[in-house]
Amino acid sequence: REQMIEAIKKHAEGHIEKHKTNVEVLMQKPAGVAEHPDHLATIEKELAIIAEYDDQIEMLNKYFVTKDPFKS
Repeated sequence: REQMIEAIKKHAEGHIEKHKTNVEVLMQKPAGVAEHPDHLATIEKELAIIAEYDDQIEMLNKYFVTKDPFKS
C-alpha cells in the first residue's frame, strides 16, 4: 500500500517537474517555440496539467496517507 502511494506521488511529481520546465521555456524563450503561436494559452494548458497532478498528491495525502499521532 505505502509503496503504491509513493509510486503515484513520484509519478505525479515527475510530471509536475516536466510541465514546470515547459512553462519556464515558454516564459523565457517564447520565440524558440514555433509550434506554439499562442504562448499564453499554452502556458494555461501546462498550468492546468500541473494543477491536476498537484491535486492527485493532495488527495493522496488527505485521504490515504495515515498520520501517526505520536510522530511530529
